[in-house]
Amino acid sequence: MGAAPGVRIGSRHLVRPLDHRSPRTSELLSAIVTAHSAERIGVGEIVHALRNRAFGLSILLLGLPNCLPMPPGLPVICGVLLCLVGVQMVMGRDELWLPRWLANRTISRALLEKIVNGSLKWIRRFEGYSRPRLPYFSSPSARFVLGGMVVLLGLLLLLPIPIFGNLPPGIAVVILGLGLVERDGVFIAAGVVATLISLGVMGLLSWLLFQGALAVI
Repeated sequence: MGAAPGVRIGSRHLVRPLDHRSPRTSELLSAIVTAHSAERIGVGEIVHALRNRAFGLSILLLGLPNCLPMPPGLPVICGVLLCLVGVQMVMGRDELWLPRWLANRTISRALLEKIVNGSLKWIRRFEGYSRPRLPYFSSPSARFVLGGMVVLLGLLLLLPIPIFGNLPPGIAVVILGLGLVERDGVFIAAGVVATLISLGVMGLLSWLLFQGALAVI
């Protein structure tokens, strides 16, 4: 059986920095918005713009909407996409692959701008403390485990828990994404801890909802 049609996002080309250093996360996110003037932007275009940081920045972008006021239903979409990204990390892929139907989907520039601009303040604070360290946490063997956690967080976002139910896994996703983009093992480890905490919180919320449903019945 042949491979399913899709779009392979190359990892061989780096984002060209403005100077000798690698661009920071905030600069890359701002560049994604300013580089597009159309009212709607293709998902494949966004991922392609992430280039060699496609996995980390994709995780970050999919976590941010769950930490900000966003339209209903968006956490479910983010959860499905996170599962897709996490599975590819577990498989050890160097390139982020998107099904063609997904790569051709578009989102409004206004929504992307809202997500990015709403998070830049906090991301810049993070960058003040972050630096490449503890390289083991971004090694291929660690990526296998982290990919599994990304899948788990994606599944947690699919749970129909009202109000702030998507916030704990969303925060964990953002921390993991930032750590991967900046190659900061300390923040990746913090993301692992946040994942375990969100798992406990979501388990407790699910149990409370179940008990409430039993009481009504």
